[in-house]
Amino acid sequence: MSNIRLQQAFLRQSRACRELGSLFTERLLRVVAENFTYSGGVWKEMVDWPGDLGPNGDSVPLRLAGTLHALVLEGIDETLSSVYPPNHTDISDNVLWSAVEGAIERNGIFVSQRLKNAPQTNEVRRSSILFPGFMEIVEVTGLSNFVMSEVGASAGLNLIWDKYLYTLAGEKWGDETSRIHLEPDWSGSPPIFHDIKVIGREGCDLNPLMLDDEPQRRRLMSYVWPDQDDRISRTKSAIELYRKSGATVKPTDAIPWLKQRLSERYEGCVHVIYNTIAWQYLPAEKQKEGHTLIQSAGEKATPEAPLAWLSFEADGNEPGAVLKLTIWPSGETRELARADFHGRWVKWL
Repeated sequence: MSNIRLQQAFLRQSRACRELGSLFTERLLRVVAENFTYSGGVWKEMVDWPGDLGPNGDSVPLRLAGTLHALVLEGIDETLSSVYPPNHTDISDNVLWSAVEGAIERNGIFVSQRLKNAPQTNEVRRSSILFPGFMEIVEVTGLSNFVMSEVGASAGLNLIWDKYLYTLAGEKWGDETSRIHLEPDWSGSPPIFHDIKVIGREGCDLNPLMLDDEPQRRRLMSYVWPDQDDRISRTKSAIELYRKSGATVKPTDAIPWLKQRLSERYEGCVHVIYNTIAWQYLPAEKQKEGHTLIQSAGEKATPEAPLAWLSFEADGNEPGAVLKLTIWPSGETRELARADFHGRWVKWL
């Protein structure tokens, strides 16, 4: 069996990590790509992976990166911990590879089990991409009462977007005392700010992380790249806000959940369906079914009870990903912005 497919996936993800500001994860994945061999066990599982290995598919390199970080956070492998941040700066590629290879050999069952699960990258800064989209929904509909439904909500940190403080183009919105302050590099005209009241909120995820459980909190943190202290601090603060919020992420498939959520009618409110780098993980047939469900519900929307779908997903173009908004009853779809996958910058269109 050829290793080329897996090597290419690791190198592609490595370059993406560099672009997203994690030089350690870039190096880690590059070293794996340059050194692994098809030697059975975990390596065989990854080489023989049946689906798309890359970032637009099953994200196998990020599965492994999160698994290795988990070995460090759980205190399972001291040798691996010795080459991870903050101990990594003077470590050679050979020493890093030796520690990684040894950790996988020593903890094969743990690694194999963790690889079965998709990355749970609940990036808080994606709320700063969604936020101007929410402002645009008020601008179009004239309604400021929202019912929120997030597809692929992971741990739910972007369900509580209104608990954060935002600064866009020098203008602030939100709780000035919030421990989460989101200020992306902004280009384009600033959105018009509106007061928004969230009447109800719920998310779904096939395998949500329940943040009242310490092991699951550590699991979420394992997917935050270990050399990005700002992301680590921000995620921990968001976890504490979420635990006090009363928000809910249901452990269920997106399609039956959407059917239930879309069956409700909310007079005087906008029902906002939204997703951030999550729709791509649905199988193609479920994407089609979900789109049909939302479209059908949109056809029943009225000006007094409109439906909005705000989606931030990769579209094969660069840079970043695209933020799209469809609002019914008109059914008009517009591209609102291009933005960095981790919300570091937003180009408002």
